[in-house]
Amino acid sequence: MADDFNTGDMLSVYLFENQQLLENLQNIVMEQKDADGFDEDSINEIFRTMHTIKGSSGIMMFDEITKVSHKLEDVFYFIRESHPTTVPHVELVEHVLDVSDFIMAEMDKLSDGGDADGDATELVASLDAFLQKIKGENGAKEADTKPVQKEETPKQFYIAPETGGNSHFFRIYLTYNPEIQMASMHAYKTVFALKKIAKDILYSPEDILTNEATSDEIVKDGFNILIKTDATEEDIREIVQPGYDLTKVEVYECTAQEFQLGFEAEEAQILIDLDSSVEEIEKRADAKEGQTDTAPKKKIAPGDFVIASKEPGKGKNLAKERPAKKDKASFISVDIAKMDQLMDLIGELVISQSVVLQNPDLKVPGLNLDNFNKAAGQMKKISTDLQNVIMSMRMVPLTNTFQKMNRIVFEMSRKLGKDVTFEMIGDTTEVDKNIIEHISDPLMHLVRNSMDHGIETNEERLASSKQEKAKVTLSAKTESGKVWISVADNGKGLDRGQIMAKARQQGLLEPGRSESSYTDKEVYQFITLPGFSTNKKVTEFSGRGVGMDVVVSNLQKIGGTLEIDSVPGQGSTMNLKIPLTLAIIDGIVMDVGDSSFVMETGAVREFVHVTEDMLIHEPDGRESVMIRGACYPVIRLGDFYELHDYETKIANGMMVLVEIEKNVVCLFVDRLVGKQEIVVKPIPKYIKKVKGLSGCTQLGDGSIALILDAAGLMEY
Repeated sequence: MADDFNTGDMLSVYLFENQQLLENLQNIVMEQKDADGFDEDSINEIFRTMHTIKGSSGIMMFDEITKVSHKLEDVFYFIRESHPTTVPHVELVEHVLDVSDFIMAEMDKLSDGGDADGDATELVASLDAFLQKIKGENGAKEADTKPVQKEETPKQFYIAPETGGNSHFFRIYLTYNPEIQMASMHAYKTVFALKKIAKDILYSPEDILTNEATSDEIVKDGFNILIKTDATEEDIREIVQPGYDLTKVEVYECTAQEFQLGFEAEEAQILIDLDSSVEEIEKRADAKEGQTDTAPKKKIAPGDFVIASKEPGKGKNLAKERPAKKDKASFISVDIAKMDQLMDLIGELVISQSVVLQNPDLKVPGLNLDNFNKAAGQMKKISTDLQNVIMSMRMVPLTNTFQKMNRIVFEMSRKLGKDVTFEMIGDTTEVDKNIIEHISDPLMHLVRNSMDHGIETNEERLASSKQEKAKVTLSAKTESGKVWISVADNGKGLDRGQIMAKARQQGLLEPGRSESSYTDKEVYQFITLPGFSTNKKVTEFSGRGVGMDVVVSNLQKIGGTLEIDSVPGQGSTMNLKIPLTLAIIDGIVMDVGDSSFVMETGAVREFVHVTEDMLIHEPDGRESVMIRGACYPVIRLGDFYELHDYETKIANGMMVLVEIEKNVVCLFVDRLVGKQEIVVKPIPKYIKKVKGLSGCTQLGDGSIALILDAAGLMEY
């Protein structure tokens, strides 16, 4: 049956849903890693997560994932039922994370088109040893708990009836989350789980394995099961529980006659007139009690089953009394590639809008454009709203990214023997998904540096009389269209003298410049250079001089910057400033000669007309300008990019003051064109990288404008 299940669509759903489950699992574990133990809700949630992954993996025939998730489920089943008091919490956390890593690695293989061929033998053995250890200390309680069911390979989908014994008969009605995909697969997962206790089992719809349309039917009308078993109602509810896929589970005991008649015969059904009140239904039920069946009948209650169709010879859909409709949020899962395509189309729409509004045909003298301008204003408003909606769809919180850093702190604190706490501030801050993909590696390197370089050992902190516990703080906030993320620690801080010595050794100091003239920030920036490391010994975590280089290069790709602050003996703070999105920005368009440039609005402080007497000419050819008593360096874009026919007279041009991290530079341009929404496009790869540029865009007249990188210009 493997070929029936392992289809592309089902695999996609399997990977997507389990990815969500594992992310939630890791969040739960990292939130309670420093506690004395998992609370009851977390134990139940982890148990349900493993149960769901086990079931779906079993259906997909991923045996190793099934084995390891089943074993971890056994561990949390015992903890939930026996309530042992001496479970080593940190060891349990490590086991959960190991299982999560194994499953995630297998899912990565599947995502790349490979096979889930990992071997979970050692992991299962370690979990089993851990389970036996905690059981050994709670032998008395263990006897009171139900034995853990062992997974068996299904021999067939229908379980033949058995006769004799003290069997019970139950109706089960399942309501599924309307947002799940492939509901039929989830329904079969439930049937597969119940098979372990069933002597006979029937379900409707019957063709859940062969008919894809049953997924919509199950979401709309629910999934119905009739089961004959020696188990109790509590046993059934133990196997079938509300969770990620199931929103409601209803179990009712019925008679043997009703079970034998199944879903089709009218006499076997509990009939409820949808036009009648619950009180009338209960009266009819009371009148029928004790007439034919010797077994006691359960009083009909809201939520019991009714027949929606009585046509003989076909599977019947069981329905419940429908509650009043409530307004609620609805969600669907969308392929990120489609979101990217939609974002590209929005960009093209913005460009087309600029082409229309800046069309030269509209500049005819005496032309009355009042109606056109009103319509254009309305179109521009709708276009802006559409952009905002699409951008909000791409925004995701930083929570999962921050939790990954929490995991790094936890593991490194164990390996390095450092007692460190981790604090998250503003982790719900939302950022464009593409931005998050670019900052994961930089954050990882910064956190590792804080743990390895910044935080002292427990002995060193004690020797320096530090009473406060070692801490790494990861915080985020939004301000002026930018996201500010900082990685701070309360360790020993950066050693200026050690950094200067290394810089001198590598020939990084400017000839003729005294070391005392370097500011602390200039010195600290040396650690971001390729190959620069003050560690004398290469370890698992640092010493190769590549970490901070990766941070800076990744940030530059998205127009971000890194600022380093440190106080010796008190700690360091790494501040990242990154854009909220890479797709559409507000920019100032300016002309230099025959070329057009764009500067992001957020980086522009002001525009100033200056005169020649305000300029200061340096001996090395550089220029500065005095504005209101402050001196700023000047970059003439015409000279900087060696353009032709540009304005050379200061009085005829315009100074654009650009500010980044309190650093200001003046750009001299010929003229300002105006403010415009800019669709950011990458510079083609066949063009050699040009200093001070971050991309390009198309203007309303069809011409190409180059987008200036404010942070890159500061370096020159």
